[in-house]
Amino acid sequence: MSSAVQVGAKTGRSRMGSSLTHVILIVASLLMIFPFVWQILMSLSTNAQVASVPPTIWPGTLHWENFEHVFEQLPFLSQLWVSVAVTVIRTVGQLLLCSMAGYAFARMEFPFKRTIFGLVLAILMVPPQVYLLPQYQIVQGLGWLNTIAGIAAPGIFSAFGTFLMRQFFMGLPDELSEAARLDGANHFQIFWKVMLPLAKPGLSALAIITVLASWNDLLWPLIVATDSTQMPLSAGIATLTSQRSIPDYPLLLAASLLAMAPVLILFLLMQRRVIDGIAFSGMK
Repeated sequence: MSSAVQVGAKTGRSRMGSSLTHVILIVASLLMIFPFVWQILMSLSTNAQVASVPPTIWPGTLHWENFEHVFEQLPFLSQLWVSVAVTVIRTVGQLLLCSMAGYAFARMEFPFKRTIFGLVLAILMVPPQVYLLPQYQIVQGLGWLNTIAGIAAPGIFSAFGTFLMRQFFMGLPDELSEAARLDGANHFQIFWKVMLPLAKPGLSALAIITVLASWNDLLWPLIVATDSTQMPLSAGIATLTSQRSIPDYPLLLAASLLAMAPVLILFLLMQRRVIDGIAFSGMK
């Protein structure tokens, strides 16, 4: 009888703990989604409603014309194309170059390997603003101002991506490369045919980080692109604040939602890989 009571008590505590966990998760989810819902509501409001004190929770009449005004104030489709092109170039470049560099540092022996890798890691300690002037001079010398190549070039390689891929390749069994070497494969064949297919979690993590960083990059595009039709969306939206003495907040919020939409759709389509990639980067 006492054992049955103990089992019942444990079951009750387990259910209570599970219910409490679900309540906490629901509350945390609502807190996380609230800014996004608030942004949607304010993008359908008037400027007076956004700036009102106390704030207007429900705008009443939904002003869908705010989204139309975005296309009137910005060359939105041109800037969207620039954002997509820059993001694709940077992501492909980092996946290729960082994976090759990471494999070299993890699996190959060459003179001063540790010293060179230490210099690569030292780049992570230098603020990116330090590179702005020399990068601008290089891009200007190449005639790449106001071009997609000029915006994308500094982001096709990263020290962090090299470090991430090196750590992943070091975690793979040595027996795989040794077996391929016995079959007569060289380093490039081992990298391309053996190691790279096994590096999909690492590549997914690097791709996620690169896409987000490139899509949200603001400072460099503002410096290298002065033509509104050659700006990415992040820089184009930033210029809206300088066009008016009083910012049009619903316009800015509507433009931000439209700029956010492609990344959100990409996340929904590749949710599984995104979660796996984030989990992998967290474990490393």
